[in-house]
Amino acid sequence: MRPLAAIILALCLWPVAAHAERTRVLVRYAGIVIETIVEGQGPVVVLLPSLARDSEDYDAVADGLVRNGLRVLRPQPRGVGKSTGPLERITLHDFARDVAEVIRQQGAGRAVVVGHAYGNWVARMTAVDHPALVRGVAIAAAASRQYDQSLRGEIDKAGDPALPESVRLAALRKAFFAPASDPRPWLAGWHPHIREAQRAAAAAVPQEQWWPGGVAPLLDLQAGQDPFRTESTRQEIKREFGDRVTVVVIPNASHALFPEHPQAVATALTEWIRRLPAP
Repeated sequence: MRPLAAIILALCLWPVAAHAERTRVLVRYAGIVIETIVEGQGPVVVLLPSLARDSEDYDAVADGLVRNGLRVLRPQPRGVGKSTGPLERITLHDFARDVAEVIRQQGAGRAVVVGHAYGNWVARMTAVDHPALVRGVAIAAAASRQYDQSLRGEIDKAGDPALPESVRLAALRKAFFAPASDPRPWLAGWHPHIREAQRAAAAAVPQEQWWPGGVAPLLDLQAGQDPFRTESTRQEIKREFGDRVTVVVIPNASHALFPEHPQAVATALTEWIRRLPAP
């Protein structure tokens, strides 16, 4: 009975142990500091958050990736936590360099880069600017080339703590969460002070510069009910870049995706990463 009891105890403590291994490091270069959440061992995965949000969104997905034998790095965007650096007169190239330095210092110089929503632009820019550091690019809930621009207003309302909760929840349901999902967890976690700086950084770079995502393998991880990526655009990137692209659709999810179905996301990412050439 003792060996069985030990096994049961280990299984019960596993989530706690996984969380206890989560640490934070400060990646420094050229006067810039990027706070990075680090956990796990194995091939390296970098997770980049959505517009005006932070890397805490990935807790559940990171747990799944770590259990699947991966090392997860989560850089906090400039202006969040202990991450510091200029937020004026910068572009996606600057954000890409932040990611590149995290990979150099904490990722043994090579990683899969996952970008959620706005983060997918940074992920693709990183692969364009620093191809030697990127094994693959996963774009999660990435918008199509052309999407309903009125959704930008819903993002602003969702992330504005000065608005009534009812207005914010309506915006979250319209832009981010499928009908069966609970949007309330995303009432928190917004950083409005960095939103316009991030938008300006993206606007300063022509779409064609970052759109290809370099030449690395690309996972197009879509949400089945994402207003930014309608059914008619499902194969848009696959048609453009061919066999380099793998398309996976998570059903019953919208633009938020990660808090809606973290286990399905972790599984899809892990399966795709395991098929990549060795790091």
